[in-house]
Amino acid sequence: MLPLSNIGAPRAPGPSVLSFLGGGAVAGLVVDLTLYPVDTVKTRMQAPGGFSAARGFRGIYRGISSVIVGSAPGAATFFTVYETAKYQLEPYVQSELQKYLLAASMGEAMACLVRVPMDNVKSKMQAGLYHTTRQTCAGIMARGGFRGFFVGYLPTLAREVPFSATQFTLYETMKNAWSRANGTADVSPREAAVIGAVSGGFSAVMTTPLDVVKTRLMLGADSHGVAYRGFRDATARIYAEGGMATFFSGVVPRTMLISLGGVFFFGSYEYMKDLTKHL
Repeated sequence: MLPLSNIGAPRAPGPSVLSFLGGGAVAGLVVDLTLYPVDTVKTRMQAPGGFSAARGFRGIYRGISSVIVGSAPGAATFFTVYETAKYQLEPYVQSELQKYLLAASMGEAMACLVRVPMDNVKSKMQAGLYHTTRQTCAGIMARGGFRGFFVGYLPTLAREVPFSATQFTLYETMKNAWSRANGTADVSPREAAVIGAVSGGFSAVMTTPLDVVKTRLMLGADSHGVAYRGFRDATARIYAEGGMATFFSGVVPRTMLISLGGVFFFGSYEYMKDLTKHL
C-alpha cells in the first residue's frame, strides 16, 4: 500500500497533463479513423456465423460515428492516467517493469469506462444488427437499460489489461534501450512509431482469444440466436464451435490493425507530447 503521507509529495517535473490529453486524443482519433475498415473486418470474422454472415465487406464504415465521439476521450483518459501514474508510482515500486505494469493497468481500468459503451454500439453496427447509431442506442436501452452499454466491461478489461501491460512494458523497455544505445534522452516520433508497431503486434497475437470472447459477449448471442450467459459460457461455446482455432478468429486483421495502429498511435502521441510539453 502506498504511504498516505507521501501522496501529493513533490515529484520530478514531467510533461504537462495537457500534453497527455492532447497527445492521447489525437493519437487515438488518428488510429481509429484511419484503420476503421480493418477493425470492421476483424469484428465480422469473430461474429457468430463468420465474416460472410456479418455482411462481409458491405457497409465497412458502419458504426464509425460512435468512434468519432468516443475515441479521443478514451485515448486521452488512458494516457493521462498512465503517464501520471508512472510519475506517482516511481518512489514506491521495486522496478521499472512493475511501474509500467501498474500504470498501464490503471490507465485501462479508467479508459474502458469510456471505450466500452462506444464498442458496444460499434460492434453491433459492424455486425449488421442495427443500421443507425440512434437505432443501436435505442436497442441497447430497450434490452438492458443504461447497464446495457457496459456489457462486456469485465471481458474488455480482462483483454485490455494484459494487452496494455504487455504492449507498454515492451514499448517502454525497447524505447529506453534504444535511447541508451544512441545516447539520447528519448526517441523521435519516427522511432517511437516503429517500436510501437512491434510491441503492439506481439501483444495483439497474445490477447486475440480474449478479444474474441469480448466481441461475442457484446454481440449478445451465437449464430442460432441463443444468448451467452457470461464469460465462462461464451468461452465454452466458442471452443465447442471449432476448438482453439476459433479463439484466433480475426488474428491477422487484429494484428495488422494494432501493428499499423502502433505506427500512427505512438508516432503521433510522441509528436503531440513534444509539441505541447511547454504549454
